[in-house]
Amino acid sequence: MPTAIGHCVVTGAYGYSGRYIARRLLERGCRVTTLTNSASRTEPYGGRVPARPLEFSNPAGLEASLRGADVLINTYWVRFNCRYFTFEEAVRNSAALFDAARRAGVKRVVHVSITNPSKESPFEYFRGKARVEDALRATGLSHAVLRPAVLFGGADILVNNIAWALRRFPVFGVFGDGAYRIQPIHVEDFADLAVDLAERTDDVVVDAIGPETFTYRGLVEAVAAAIGVRKPIVSVPASVGYAAARLASWFTGDIVLTREEIGGLMAGLLYVDAPAQGRIALTAWAREHAAALGTRYASELDRRLDRVKPYGQA
Repeated sequence: MPTAIGHCVVTGAYGYSGRYIARRLLERGCRVTTLTNSASRTEPYGGRVPARPLEFSNPAGLEASLRGADVLINTYWVRFNCRYFTFEEAVRNSAALFDAARRAGVKRVVHVSITNPSKESPFEYFRGKARVEDALRATGLSHAVLRPAVLFGGADILVNNIAWALRRFPVFGVFGDGAYRIQPIHVEDFADLAVDLAERTDDVVVDAIGPETFTYRGLVEAVAAAIGVRKPIVSVPASVGYAAARLASWFTGDIVLTREEIGGLMAGLLYVDAPAQGRIALTAWAREHAAALGTRYASELDRRLDRVKPYGQA
């Protein structure tokens, strides 16, 4: 049965998915606080979502920031290893956050994971996500685990940058045959799901996938059709695709794709046999937003390292 949430803490409410989640909570009459490393960013809620520091090295401070909250919704993670952050740090930090929530008396945690996490995975991203889920279960707190494959809409990176590459380059390369599947969910559907789960009390794991399943090649074709771009979509070996991604990373000053991301995609880890949880179809959304989609590159590193500029603003 749904329960009313008085006070919810959202990690990263000035960022991407956290921003949509915080808005949904405010619409439902909740009091919202964010834990963030970007407190200097413009607060996008008219002063209704105060920020407290996301200080993983300060357990007492984390506990104090969480005290009095009914629910913690955690969107914190890192996309890849680099000199600024690592998966191993993210695992430790997440465990510290959950332990602080337990000590603070938080009643429920909603945590964002990934489809097909496994401690036996050859990919550190998926291993790390599995370890974080275990750390949450070990607290004994009431919890929901959300496992999205890919988010799109708003200030997303993957779909936007596919469109950007289609607009900019003479050909688009897919890794191997491109037949591996992917199930994107719109960020607004994802936020609705997160808030719905925050109002429940049962321990649950939900695969957060949208209403459309694509092959990767099919996803690229759908985006190309939506923005009205005709480009050859060619199969390339994963090694060649990774080399092209490295070159694009140099060109953009970002990390466009990692070897692990290519491997997880080709291994089918962004697909699950589960019912759709979202309503917004990527094909319809992309057609509606075709004029703007992919006109600017979305940089992961810029968003992570610039803690002042509003998230997603070029």
